[in-house]
Amino acid sequence: MRKSHPVRRAVLAGAATVSGIVLLLSLKPASDPGSAQAAGQAPPAAAGQAPQGGVNGAVTGDAAQTQYGAVQVRLTMSNGKITQAEAVQAPKGGRSDQITASSVPRLNQAVVAAQSAEIDAVSGATYTSAGYKKSLQSALDKAKASAGAQQGSGGAQTLTGDVAQTQYGPVQVRVTVAGGKITKAEAVQAPKGGRSDQITASSVPRLNQAAVAAGTADIDAVSGATYTSAGYKKSLQSALDKAPAGGGSSQAAGSGGGQAAGSGGGQAATRTLTGSVAQTQYGPVQVRVTVAGGKITKAEAVQAPKGGRSDQITSSSVPRLNQAAVAAGNAQIDAVSGATYTSAGYKQSLQSALDQAGG
Repeated sequence: MRKSHPVRRAVLAGAATVSGIVLLLSLKPASDPGSAQAAGQAPPAAAGQAPQGGVNGAVTGDAAQTQYGAVQVRLTMSNGKITQAEAVQAPKGGRSDQITASSVPRLNQAVVAAQSAEIDAVSGATYTSAGYKKSLQSALDKAKASAGAQQGSGGAQTLTGDVAQTQYGPVQVRVTVAGGKITKAEAVQAPKGGRSDQITASSVPRLNQAAVAAGTADIDAVSGATYTSAGYKKSLQSALDKAPAGGGSSQAAGSGGGQAAGSGGGQAATRTLTGSVAQTQYGPVQVRVTVAGGKITKAEAVQAPKGGRSDQITSSSVPRLNQAAVAAGNAQIDAVSGATYTSAGYKQSLQSALDQAGG
């Protein structure tokens, strides 16, 4: 048997090594993000990420209720990026003041750095952190819906109204709007327990159908479900108010929303925007404004403190606040003397309404 020559073995080994290296270099891992980008495919976006669609302006999330009080987050966005985050509501009083002062600035910084709701809770502020993230996600959802409306006409939007408190429990409505029409309505919260279960089961499906049929919040109350119906209509109107300008027809925008104003060559969209409920020491305050041509043409308080001394303060201060809002065209208005809490709540809800208009 003839032995292999050492030189020949060396040549064969070298050839095998080169072949193996060439084969390895020709294979690209399927999960390589660089190869996906090179092929013109964007990597998948992380859940809760800030929408990239040229979103500009302020977006306020829904208030998240926690064991120690409400948390509500407002984002300022520029070209789809979060440039500022702030808590317009946070737990206060006693120990909560210290926790809020320590945790909220850190949460605000984390949001701007992460550009998403995927942020860590602050140690020692578990409840505040959880509420913050929930409201933050709500704000991002609204920004995403707005970006989608800007990018494509006729695209479906999902809009969730503010929670409406009733005598028997909260009511919250979510609608899907496509082509300027309500295509679906559902109650994500409704009174429950005892007799309320039966009333909710009977009334909510009928209210859902009525909302789709009417295309507005101007629907009849269901007999025997007065409180649930009132809460449903209120939350439904809030959802429709959140539809971006130009994102729906006058029908889906609710009463007064989306109608053309002015005559001749210039037409300005008229929108009705309802702010979030601002809780004060003497009761909730909620403001609704009508905006046309970028100006506030009407302001009203749909909720204000009432009962006892509050009735007198409300009747005296709210008309003056309404006038001030129309005159100023923004939420930078002076508080009414003797109505400090009502004024503060009014301005907070007014700003929330204006945030929905992107101004």
